[in-house]
Parts: sequence; C-alpha cells; structure tokens
Amino acid sequence: MYRQGDVLIVPVEESAVPQAVAGLVPLPRDARGRMVLALGEVTGHAHAVVGPGTLRRESGAFGTAWLHLPEGGRVVHEEHAAIPLPKGWHRVVRQREYVPGSVRVVAD
Repeated sequence: MYRQGDVLIVPVEESAVPQAVAGLVPLPRDARGRMVLALGEVTGHAHAVVGPGTLRRESGAFGTAWLHLPEGGRVVHEEHAAIPLPKGWHRVVRQREYVPGSVRVVAD
C-alpha cells in the first residue's frame, strides 16, 4: 500500500478489478498532463500520478477510483516527496472523516 496525505493507493490483481470498471470513462488529465487523484480545495495543490495509464472513478461522493499503470508511475504533490508506483492496477481511496450527522471526504 502507498499513502500520500489523505490518499491511499492499494495495488490489486487484475482479476480483482470489477468488470464494471471497464465501462467507466477515463478521467481527463489536467493541464500539466497528470491524473489527479485529489485536489486541495484551499491550496490548489494536487495528489496526482504521472506516467502512462488511465484513471477511472465510480460515481457517487465515495466512489472508488481505479488507476491502471501499464508501465508504473509516480504519485506527486507540491508538499510531499514523490512515491514510485509499480505497474498494474491500483484502487485509490480517499480518507474520510466523521462530522456530527455525516461522513465526508477529508478536505485540505
């Protein structure tokens, strides 16, 4: 597993990726060519992946993101050291927090 800030990246075997993921439209890359996993609402900094591949996200506020890196990649952020990722499939989970009456994705 790999963690950078409030983003957890878990390598998974291709056989464990739900078949429905193939039908999800890959998310567009940002202006810098990165696949953005999480964007800081206050700072504008991003947890992002560089390298060839695709990022797909299930719908809903807590939808799981699926990252496919055929050659591996790196997670980058303006305030953290880069983390190398192996090739293959990865499940991306955003940290959540409880506030009275609800659960929400952590915002930075």
